[in-house]
Order: sequence, then C-alpha cells, then structure tokens
Amino acid sequence: MADREDPDRTVELLWKGRGHEDLRQGLSVDGIVRAAVETADAEGLEGLSMRRVAERLGFTTMSLYRHVRGKEQLVDLMCDAVAGEKIRPDADADADADADADADADADREGPRAGGAEGGDAGPGGWRARLEAWARGGWELHRRHPWLAEVPGTRRVPGPNTVADYEYALSTVAGTGLAPSEMVAVVGLVGRFVGGEAVRLAEEARVERRTGVSEEAWWGARDSLFERLGAHPVLTAVWEGGGYDRPEDPFEFGLQRVLDGVEVLIRTRSDEICDETMACAVCGTAVARPASGRPRTYCSHACRQRAYRDRRATPGP
Repeated sequence: MADREDPDRTVELLWKGRGHEDLRQGLSVDGIVRAAVETADAEGLEGLSMRRVAERLGFTTMSLYRHVRGKEQLVDLMCDAVAGEKIRPDADADADADADADADADADREGPRAGGAEGGDAGPGGWRARLEAWARGGWELHRRHPWLAEVPGTRRVPGPNTVADYEYALSTVAGTGLAPSEMVAVVGLVGRFVGGEAVRLAEEARVERRTGVSEEAWWGARDSLFERLGAHPVLTAVWEGGGYDRPEDPFEFGLQRVLDGVEVLIRTRSDEICDETMACAVCGTAVARPASGRPRTYCSHACRQRAYRDRRATPGP
C-alpha cells in the first residue's frame, strides 16, 4: 500500500518518463507493463502479481522492483497504457474541439446568442454521435481487457493517456449549453454506465475461468428452477411472449437510453437559453432577458436613440 500513501511517486513515473532501461538486463518499465497487461488479459487481475510478471519476462521478482514499486503502481501504469489504445471516434476530433472552443469564446465576447445553443446538435457529427462513439471505444477497450473493470478504488492516479481521453469526452458536450458541472456529470454518467456493463462482463469471464462453464450453459441447465416459475403470471407471460428468446443487448439498449436522457437535458438547456434572450429591435444583437422588470428592447443606448430618431423621421398617416 506504499504507493497509495505516496501517489506522487506514481505521478512521476506516469508523467515524467518511464525511467531508464536496464541495458545489462534488457528490462524496462514499458516492457514490464506490456507483460503485466498480457498476464491480466489471460488470467484476470486476480492472477496478476509481480512474481507472475517476472516469470513471464524471465527475470527475478526483485529485478522488477527496481523499476516499479509494487502491484498497485503497476496497475496504474497498465490502466494508462491500455487507455492509449483507444482510437479517437473521429479523425477531426481535435479540430472540432478547437472550433467549438473558438465559437464559445466568440459567444462569450458577444453575449448570449438568440436561438439557443448551437452545440446542441444531436445529429450526425453532433455531440450525441461523438459521445456515443467515445462510449463504444471504452466498451471495446473493456472487452479487450476485462480486468479493467476489476481495478478497485476511486483514488487511482491518472496518466497522460487517461487524461487525454477524459479531455476528449468533455469536448463532446462542450458548446451544448450545459453548465461545467453538468458536463462533468454527463461524462461521468456515461463512463459509469460503460464501467457497470464491463463489471458484468468481467464477472462472467472470471466465473467461466474458474468453473469452465459458460454463462449460457449454466443457465440452460437450470430446469429445476424454471419449473417453479409458473406461479408468477407476469414473468410467465413475458417468457411465453418470447422476451427471453432474443433479448435486447444490455449495452446497446442501456447506452441509447442514457443518451436519450442526456439529450433531454441538453434540449432543456437550449430552450432556457432561448427563453432568456431576445433580439435588439434595431440591430438584431441578442439581448439577455433581465431577472426582473420589463424585457429590454434595445441592446444599447445608441440603438434606443436610433429607434427614437427613426420614429421622429417617419411621417405619420
């Protein structure tokens, strides 16, 4: 637990280089991490130990400790290493994020825009498609490395790959009208959904490794249980109606429902922006609706004076 007590040591290793390679032994932190990932992929996190990694590499356990202080630090390095495998959902992700940031900066200088948050587009290439692709990337990563869902704790030190992935996730909902705290909450919600489904996947893999029996085969042999379910009419009706013949894919069904909820929130925020703004009667510039009192008709004193002059210059009927 020494690494948990001094996480700064892990930060140094994650962010300031992997340390020198032992040329005499041909051993490096990157090599240790790769071997550890291979071990965990094959045996799960429960099968991972410094000794098992050393055996895979053909070195003594003490040789590894000269590079990595222990299993806890090694797991942090492994998590960040595999996070680097994620493919950006779209090739123009960085350009889009920069464009969104520039648009947001312009909006901040000009004030609220009439018509709501332009970033609230849930269509192709909009926030929903990008956030969904990010979630799918995380799901595929967990499918390749089920042990990720077994990593315990909420105080694990993130590395550069992990932080870059989180930065991208936040960028998918930038410019949608969500408050900063809501952006964090949305990304966290989607990430936890993916993680929750991954826990189920990891548990199935762990039990199958231990028993040698697949999930489908185990449930298929539970005739003694199925014979006792007839006393439950709704369950029976669902069963007889084919509800379990071709079940919904848990990940696909759940992801779409989560994104539906996020879309409702973003539309609500966009509507609120529309309600809070109106256009100047002279120049069309967006004018924020005051918290109390009469709505403002003009964006400035100059526009008010111009409107007054125009009315004076217009001949009556």
